[in-house]
Amino acid sequence: MSLFWRIFAMNASLLVVAALLLLSPWVTVSSPLHFVEAVVVAVGVLVMLLANALVLRYALAPLNRLSRTMAQADLLAPGLRAEAAGPREMVQLVGTFNAMLDRLQNERVTSSARVAAAQEAERQHLARELHDEVGQALTAVLLQLKWLADQAPPELRGDLRGAQETTRQSLDELRRIARRLRPGVLEDLGLGSALRALASDFTGAGFTVVDHIDHGLPALTQEAELVMYRVGQEALSNAARHADADHVSLELRHTSLGVVELEIRDNGRGFRNAPEGAGIRGMRERALLIGARLSIEATPEGGTSVRLRVPVPGEAQ
Repeated sequence: MSLFWRIFAMNASLLVVAALLLLSPWVTVSSPLHFVEAVVVAVGVLVMLLANALVLRYALAPLNRLSRTMAQADLLAPGLRAEAAGPREMVQLVGTFNAMLDRLQNERVTSSARVAAAQEAERQHLARELHDEVGQALTAVLLQLKWLADQAPPELRGDLRGAQETTRQSLDELRRIARRLRPGVLEDLGLGSALRALASDFTGAGFTVVDHIDHGLPALTQEAELVMYRVGQEALSNAARHADADHVSLELRHTSLGVVELEIRDNGRGFRNAPEGAGIRGMRERALLIGARLSIEATPEGGTSVRLRVPVPGEAQ
């Protein structure tokens, strides 16, 4: 029976019962109206309203469940689906909604993959430009300053040496930026070495990153390793820029559940219910690309824990 006929039948049943009671010998209405009769009619109306509310609540319960699921649906948090139960129309509506979520999430993953690939290509292009063009120009300036310092009078030699040192520091910073844009160590030495280098790059000036990386980690796809590296990079950047933290632990381990888990914990002030920015949304989108789970939680000490779980092919439970 459709939802319309179910509600119609329930309301019609109430009206029929009320009419039968009015026609029965137990309920009479005289003229003028007696107080007792008015009370009986009022009570009857209240009972009908209460019964109608109960049956409508029961009949529309699947619609309310669907509404709550729709309010909680998030394309960056897959897995939430509405329960298909109730009348035929509700089952069809829930099935359509779940199919729409599946389609939207598939399209989101596909588009995110294209965007991520374009971003990585642009990062590699910028890294090459910085290394080949700007880096070579700074190297040439450094050599010219060295030659000038050797030829300059003693009173100018100190200033030229200072300019030479400033140029050398700028060249080192340029190389660090190029490494972050294009993690060549990830391609050459693997995820563990890349994360160690990343922790070393962020350590300094009152900010310490301690890494704990398991040996003998299972092989992951190149895409999964790149996602783990970028998530770690974004988490460390957030801890350094926004969390007011001075100590961060970076752990990479192979768990018994068949996943490789990356966790970054800081001792900062936490996120304090702040809205998620573009960086965190980017981490969630990257996690979706490889079927990983990303969780961002407050630690008991008051800091923040970013945890990425990447399933190992053939091992994940």
